[in-house]
Amino acid sequence: MSDSDNKKSRRPLKSLPPDRFQPKMLIFWLALVAAVLALLYYTPGMSTQPESLTIQDVVERAESKNIQANPPAILRPDLSGGRDWHSITGNSRKDESGTFKPFRAAGRVTDENMMRLQKSKLFIEQPTQTLLTTIAAQVIPFVIIIGLLYFLFVRQLRQAGRGALSFGKSRAKLLTRDRDKITFADVAGCDEAKEEVSEVVEFLKDPKKFTRMGGRIPKGILMVGPPGTGKTLLAKAVAGEADVPFFSISGSDFVEMFVGVGASRVRDMFEQGRKSAPCLIFIDEIDAVGRQRGAGLGGGNDEREQTLNSLLVEMDGFDTTEGVIIIAATNRPDVLDSALLRPGRFDRQIYVDLPDLVGREQILRVHARKVSLAENVDLQVIARGTPGLSGAELANLLNEAALLAARRGKKKVEMIDVDDAREKVQFGRERRRVMDDEEKKLTAYHEAGHALVQAVLDDGHLPVHKVTIIPRGRSLGSTMFIPKKDILTQAKKRMENQIAMGLGGRIAEELVLDDISSGAAGDIKQVTKIARAMVCDWGMSPLGPVAYGDHHDTVFLGREITRNENISEETAKKIDEQIFHIIDEQYKRATKIITEHRPALDKMAEALLEHETIDGKHVLEILQFGEIRSPIVPSVPPKVDGQTPPKKAADKSAAPEPMGPAAAPNPA
Repeated sequence: MSDSDNKKSRRPLKSLPPDRFQPKMLIFWLALVAAVLALLYYTPGMSTQPESLTIQDVVERAESKNIQANPPAILRPDLSGGRDWHSITGNSRKDESGTFKPFRAAGRVTDENMMRLQKSKLFIEQPTQTLLTTIAAQVIPFVIIIGLLYFLFVRQLRQAGRGALSFGKSRAKLLTRDRDKITFADVAGCDEAKEEVSEVVEFLKDPKKFTRMGGRIPKGILMVGPPGTGKTLLAKAVAGEADVPFFSISGSDFVEMFVGVGASRVRDMFEQGRKSAPCLIFIDEIDAVGRQRGAGLGGGNDEREQTLNSLLVEMDGFDTTEGVIIIAATNRPDVLDSALLRPGRFDRQIYVDLPDLVGREQILRVHARKVSLAENVDLQVIARGTPGLSGAELANLLNEAALLAARRGKKKVEMIDVDDAREKVQFGRERRRVMDDEEKKLTAYHEAGHALVQAVLDDGHLPVHKVTIIPRGRSLGSTMFIPKKDILTQAKKRMENQIAMGLGGRIAEELVLDDISSGAAGDIKQVTKIARAMVCDWGMSPLGPVAYGDHHDTVFLGREITRNENISEETAKKIDEQIFHIIDEQYKRATKIITEHRPALDKMAEALLEHETIDGKHVLEILQFGEIRSPIVPSVPPKVDGQTPPKKAADKSAAPEPMGPAAAPNPA
């Protein structure tokens, strides 16, 4: 093949001309209109030419009953509008055979003839119909019928088309720029993530700034992080800053029971993006459609895999899309397909982590704009006392504080309202359940055992915040701890202290009441989980720094059909021995602490039985001075409409719920 042939073969195809009106369509519409008019104006029996009569003949035939009365003859005024000139049409008997034939008469009708015609009662008077009025009278009903058919059927089909008849249409919603505009000022606590996505904003505003240097903006950005950290909010802020169209869709909107529907929706979504380029397309919970392809007990869903294949091709295939940037969010990056995460598709992964102390304070200031706060509310103190909370949980905390202040009849949210809302969010709401003396004593010593061990072993990072025997959530009592700083790593001694503290409640029951209860069920599960993590994951045992816990459930993730155990039976036995050894050692340690401080334990239990709730400072005062020196603020349930809710009647038949500390975030 010559070079000229190569050039000819590489010539771009000419675009097809736009659709033009064809003569065949004009002929079709003219024939249709002619057929409709023919049907409207064709009347059977009127093919015979009407007989012309004079007015006098009509009068004489009317008097001789030679004019048909059914249907009656029609008497019409002439077109000039005068009352004297008429045209008469009807059927008249022509001969003795009885045949009636049409006739037409025109002329001046005198008053005498008018009286004679009216006397015969064979005529009705109607206004004269012009060609325009005739067409209107016969066409308007036809148009009305067509309109009714349109509204009854065509609109119904269109409504149905949004569901059954248009499965392949994208369900992406276009965010309104003016009403729902969100900027970076509305997002706090994730400065590093904002810096990453700010490049996308600059590219959408000035693409040449990057292209002239040979750079290419990432086609896809994957936001990864725990729930509630602001991934969706950050994507909206990118669209608001760039001031470009923003399409939002969930990963579950692609998957249907019909094969091929999801792939069609992906193509339609990118087609909308091309029409609105430059634009942003946000796919929330992309793990619903982007899971790893392959077999597993969960099954290789052919529809989901076709949808994923279509998404991969649209993002980086032969027909690449310029100006369309995909932003996706998920909290399960481990289940995503590797082809979706390669360069050219989701080029950049941004981890949106839980906010630190400074980030929490910034988030609280953003959400505090909509809440009327009192002067004694210190957002820095609130941020210090809420480690591990996400942005959504902090917003919920302020909202709960506002609702609580409104229920108490206040005009502004005070610090006590925020503290109560924090305890409600982190530890559960108080439930005023009436308990007998035996249950109260058991709960008081159980919680006092937790508080005593933690107060003795605390190194200053996890002090006791509050101890209560008022039921919260599913527990009959709670020992609350609030870390003084964000806990990023777990030390061995701190984990051992956690295990000893968790066993303190059961030990106090056994030493004081000479019996044990089911209230320590949650504590036992928690300390076992911590001990297993120390042995299998963190290498905090004589078995050495070896990971024995690498046996995750990958059956339902489409990776492996079976689960492989990487340890032998002998090693599993050693692991169980080490877990028991750690727990038993801390059990003896906590027993020694409670035995040495038995008077303090009794004082704490007595204070709990009397006041129901004591603060962490009261626990320290009992340990140091043997008594409580600071005043105890009584715990009063919130009032609703000025009335205190009545207490519930005692339920002797109800089984006691597990008791245990509502401690800091799970260290395991």
